[in-house]
Amino acid sequence: MTANGTKEVIEGREMVFYDGYWVQTYAVPADTLAAKRVLIEALTRRLFNHVEHGINIPGRRLAEARQQFEKETDPEYRRVKGAMLAGALFNRAMDIFTKVVELQQAGVEIQLDDRLMRECGRCLQEALTLGKLVLHRSGDEGIDELWGEPFRAFVSPIEAFYEGRYIKIAQTMRDIDRIAEGLTATLCDTPLFEGIEGPIRAFANAAKRKAEILRTDPLIFDIWAAFVVSAERLTRFQPAVDSLSSDLERRAAAEGTQLINGGKDLVSYITRARVPMPKSTRDFIERCQAFHDQFVAPALAGQAPPLEFNAADRIDG
Repeated sequence: MTANGTKEVIEGREMVFYDGYWVQTYAVPADTLAAKRVLIEALTRRLFNHVEHGINIPGRRLAEARQQFEKETDPEYRRVKGAMLAGALFNRAMDIFTKVVELQQAGVEIQLDDRLMRECGRCLQEALTLGKLVLHRSGDEGIDELWGEPFRAFVSPIEAFYEGRYIKIAQTMRDIDRIAEGLTATLCDTPLFEGIEGPIRAFANAAKRKAEILRTDPLIFDIWAAFVVSAERLTRFQPAVDSLSSDLERRAAAEGTQLINGGKDLVSYITRARVPMPKSTRDFIERCQAFHDQFVAPALAGQAPPLEFNAADRIDG
């Protein structure tokens, strides 16, 4: 059995193994404050790109954001204002860290226990705590992993941070496979969706490749194109219904198509964020089960015109 952390060169790429997946690795930059600033800036931009709108509050408005949050009593308003406070805290941390790096580059020695560094860490820690109030842009769930990354990059050696990212990418690949397997087990053996397995597998494979590659990699042009095209091909799939199809078949075709589109969207969210979304993944698997219970099980029990679903493909998790 391959041990977690094992590294090998596979087809010309250096890969690391975690939890059943080989993930592409990249050279680790020097562990300097300047390098950390670049990394944390990139992580912060990515964070705001994937969370709900309206929370990217400038750090200079931190006191105002805190006052609004602390005086709010309505639970729903308080959640949103807490998310806005988290955004302000992240931006304040970046303001401080940027100035620290500028001072260091000007020749001023800054120690890790410097008051400014402690304040930067405090802002990131509080933002991480409040990040539980923030939703993904889909509105389905929070993505705590993204909120934790800038703080981990701040407190950890850069090499250790990179290793942690590879573990999260492996977990991302696992969720992509779970969604693809749920769709395949639910749809691929039915006459209505005959031929769907190929597009599902192609999309999942393209998504996993996209999840592991950096945007600065020269291969991004081919890999991003493959990801987009495979998603388009999946959503263009047409179930086998015609004028002779029954009402049950038409309903199954419509809801199965919605299931495909929902799976495509969820895989896209996970792939672009490069972190798992466990709640949304569980919810999607439950949607697959509900489709099976509504359209497959009655047909198998002879309570409806047979749709010829395969009982062996029932989803139980």
